[in-house]
Amino acid sequence: MHPALAAIREITFGTPFQGDLYVVGGAVRDELLGIIHGADFDLVTRSDSAELARLLFDRGVSEIAPVTYERFGTAMVRVQGVDIEIVTARRESYDENSRKPHVEPATYEEDASRRDFTVNTLMRSIDDWELRDPLGIGIADLQAKVLRTPLAPEATFHDDPLRMLRAVRFRWKLGFQPAPGLYEAIRQTRDRLRIISAERIRDELIKMLALPTGPDCLDDLRELGLLEIFAPELLPMVGCEQGSFHHLDVWNHSLLVLRNAGTGDLVLSLAALLHDVGKPPTRFIDEEGNTRFFGHEAVGAKMTEELLRRLKFPQREVDAISLLVKNHMRLGSSPEFTPAAARRLIRDLDGDLERLLQLVEADANGLKAGVRVMDLGPIRKRIAEVQQATPRSTLDSPLSGQEIMEITGLTPGPEVGRLKQALTEMVIEGDLAPGDKASATAWLRDSP
Repeated sequence: MHPALAAIREITFGTPFQGDLYVVGGAVRDELLGIIHGADFDLVTRSDSAELARLLFDRGVSEIAPVTYERFGTAMVRVQGVDIEIVTARRESYDENSRKPHVEPATYEEDASRRDFTVNTLMRSIDDWELRDPLGIGIADLQAKVLRTPLAPEATFHDDPLRMLRAVRFRWKLGFQPAPGLYEAIRQTRDRLRIISAERIRDELIKMLALPTGPDCLDDLRELGLLEIFAPELLPMVGCEQGSFHHLDVWNHSLLVLRNAGTGDLVLSLAALLHDVGKPPTRFIDEEGNTRFFGHEAVGAKMTEELLRRLKFPQREVDAISLLVKNHMRLGSSPEFTPAAARRLIRDLDGDLERLLQLVEADANGLKAGVRVMDLGPIRKRIAEVQQATPRSTLDSPLSGQEIMEITGLTPGPEVGRLKQALTEMVIEGDLAPGDKASATAWLRDSP
């Protein structure tokens, strides 16, 4: 038993909560599957959850004052650094256009029926760790690796449409098979996802992208019609052929690049998924019959920004992902990677440079077998040499705007900006040493 749970068991011994407090949900499921569970737990009791939370705080077990939601019968505490949600067993009913339920106290069996999947209804007594299966089918479904809803799936998904996304995620996270009728119910109920907030959809998408099977999740979302609800920009990628260098359409190529990029970096994962989103609207066939996508990286960067903003991603992540999409073709645009090109890349990508290199590598490894793949070894070597000689902080004009005005007698305006940019370009091209104010001043005085 986790030390946080042991501490709660000790405090509740001899109280009305003894014998009426259970760990429920993912922690029990993962333990039975031999999966290491994250540091959070759900507890359920037929007693008052807020009263238990206050007891834990008053006895010094909870590190925070209880955060209670009386309408839903839930309370949050933190024990030994672990977040724990305590829920009073309840039944729920929903209005047609709302995700806020009407809540009433209930039995454990009724509480289990309102949960998302049978494998998440299993309970362990916090007193003796005895396993309880309130619906009588959770253990069998866990052993058979079947993902099933406690009620008819249409009813479960109608109550909380986000469960449709969770069904896809759990299927691929746990390696389960959907119960008969589960995916059909998602197709029938999918439009109800529109009542779910962008933030909740975003959070589920993030969890999917963190899985090695994230690309499989995304393809299920597409096939089930869920992707159309919150990311319709991605659908034209399906069936968009790319020409002789590619053996896959844009959609399947993007999923392969996502798989190549690996997990653990959300910005890189989303850039991998979206790097070619601008190809469908820019696709054309030239006079020789070649498929072209001129400017797709710029178009894709704009589409990426719009999509991620709609899903309420933080602006810093939107900016970083859009920057990678905009620059993912950059390393293949010139025959030679010169020191000046390296300096420009270092200046423009800054802290996202390594991500760009990883994205380019993942993209190149998604080409047709036999196609010559870009060798990033010399490029990485050149970048390292340039970074050692001219760090990013030095790749700027040696003179500030104020200094330029003092030397030239100019007043604030576009001409000052033009001169400062010209000095920056000279540094990048190697015609002016970083920080060389004397040479920069001489150039300004000699300029017409």
